[in-house]
Amino acid sequence: MTTFEFLLQGLLSAMEPINLVYALIGVTLGTAVGVLPGIGPALTVALLLPVTYRLDPTGSLIMFAGIYYGGMYGGSTTSILLNTPGESASIVTALEGNKMAKAGRGGPALATSAIGSFAAGLIATLLLAFLAPYVVQIAIQFGPREYFALMVLAFVTVSSAFGDSALRGLTALFVGLAFSIVGIDQLTGQTRLSFGVPDLLDGIEVTTMAVAMFAIGETLFVAAQGMRGPETVEAVKGSVWMSAQDWARSWKPWLRGTVIGFPIGAMPAGGAEIGTFLSYATEKRLTKHPEEFGNGAIEGVAGPEAANNASAAGTLVPLLTLGLPTTATAAIMLAGFQQYGLQPGPLLFATNPQLVWGLIASLLIANAMLLVLNLPLIGLWVKLLTIPKPWLYAGILVFATLGTIGANPSVFELGMLLTFGLLGYVMRVFGYPIAPVVVGLILGPLAEQQLRRALAISQGDVTYLFTSPIAAVLFVVAALAFIVPLILRIRGRGAMLSQMAANED
Repeated sequence: MTTFEFLLQGLLSAMEPINLVYALIGVTLGTAVGVLPGIGPALTVALLLPVTYRLDPTGSLIMFAGIYYGGMYGGSTTSILLNTPGESASIVTALEGNKMAKAGRGGPALATSAIGSFAAGLIATLLLAFLAPYVVQIAIQFGPREYFALMVLAFVTVSSAFGDSALRGLTALFVGLAFSIVGIDQLTGQTRLSFGVPDLLDGIEVTTMAVAMFAIGETLFVAAQGMRGPETVEAVKGSVWMSAQDWARSWKPWLRGTVIGFPIGAMPAGGAEIGTFLSYATEKRLTKHPEEFGNGAIEGVAGPEAANNASAAGTLVPLLTLGLPTTATAAIMLAGFQQYGLQPGPLLFATNPQLVWGLIASLLIANAMLLVLNLPLIGLWVKLLTIPKPWLYAGILVFATLGTIGANPSVFELGMLLTFGLLGYVMRVFGYPIAPVVVGLILGPLAEQQLRRALAISQGDVTYLFTSPIAAVLFVVAALAFIVPLILRIRGRGAMLSQMAANED
């Protein structure tokens, strides 16, 4: 069957009434979560993991993908009206969007954000559908050493992409890898690090750790910061619709943002933040109205928002085809797949095509739903910004606890939830990223299994790992993924210090 035929089949699956309901729930939750400052889609998907434990896998994953897309959409509302990005990828939108809101043009800013996100999401999802089969064809040729090299690439990219320090990212990763070896050895059947506790023989539950690290840890961190001054919400003045001039100035940035965002989202160590910054820099360079940048240029909202949403679809390319998560949300979605005994990768396209293509097709439907939700319901999203933080985070704490009890009714599991929640809090206090811990727990057993298989084939010859061209290329890319961000950070700090010294002079 051709890609087009698979996509049509996926659309039929995604348009089943129950899947449409899941998509609607996902995009609504995602938008609401994106609007609320400090609560990202990763936290929401983590919270829903235990709740969806007994649901249909296709519907649950469609809902998670809707949350991901919706979170990317909703973050722009907070950036524009509150100058507080709900998602890190919406930081750039605040630069021009909030200036537009203060000048009474919050409506057009929100409109160009919503329409640009729709256009970029639509194009990027189609690119995902037509590129994924080609990536799968390459990945089918993978053996144990290629898969191990891919796992190394995943470990390096999540370590260097999350957080401000590659060393802290690697430390967080090794914490996750240490937790991943708890339980029964897959090859020898020996128990490891279970300390005689029967509950640990099956290993540490990914769902429990994800909920604890993202939800409990974040709640404790926010509570420890105490009360802050009230944040003023910028009211939406005038019509939300764009003028003919706004349309003329927005459509090219939408397309350029899509072209920039999609490949960067699909790259290991890419992420939406890089695409949005590149898009903003591009629009600033190409604009015919340079005097407006810094004072509320609509191109500075249109381009980065398109790049933001295109990168969300791009992120799903390595996740679905290779099982490689490049964002925190993708790491939690990987845990969602494993919750149902599914491993994203080339074999998933062969063994469960209905689920994969239904998920991809549902993104097209979710994109249309988001456009319908975002423009008419802007007033409702603005009211969400007035929810007191103590109520919000108390609700998250209760929901996380009830969800864990529902999935695994055990006093020991609740103790693990609290323990990992405290660990997540401590890691946030000292600036360690959370996502590498979860990725280490999920991918650690797979990496160990493939490494031991490769060494068994080569009878202990380590050089065998590097004799495959694909594995060698993946190891080189992993090394570059670690070294290049390190060099860029050092150069960025040098430039910043030079600028500070020049300012002092």
